[in-house]
Amino acid sequence: MYEEIKDVEKLMFIEKELRNYETLLCKAADSILDEGISNYPIIVVHKQEISLGVPLINRVKSETNWSINASTLEEFYKKELIVKSKVDEFRKTYKNPRTNLCLFVISDIGAQFLFLVRKM
Repeated sequence: MYEEIKDVEKLMFIEKELRNYETLLCKAADSILDEGISNYPIIVVHKQEISLGVPLINRVKSETNWSINASTLEEFYKKELIVKSKVDEFRKTYKNPRTNLCLFVISDIGAQFLFLVRKM
């Protein structure tokens, strides 16, 4: 139980940190939508090197806590991060990308999807 509370606190801290990047995250998601690339933009937030999405911020170069990449549901499917049998379920839980940001956060407590309500 204590570990679960600790993880929730960490997620809340991560969410608070990511608010600093909200303008960039919204622009990236909107570009994916407006250019017809995907109806399901996913912003990947991580600290380690990964080959997923288009890099927006490199934490080492920019001296920040997080690296941020822009991706899509289609790429997650292609790279088998979301299996075919779960694609429809993901689409059902996916929130409106014009009002919510879909984040895939890879942190010390694992990898999970978070939906961040846009304030902008």
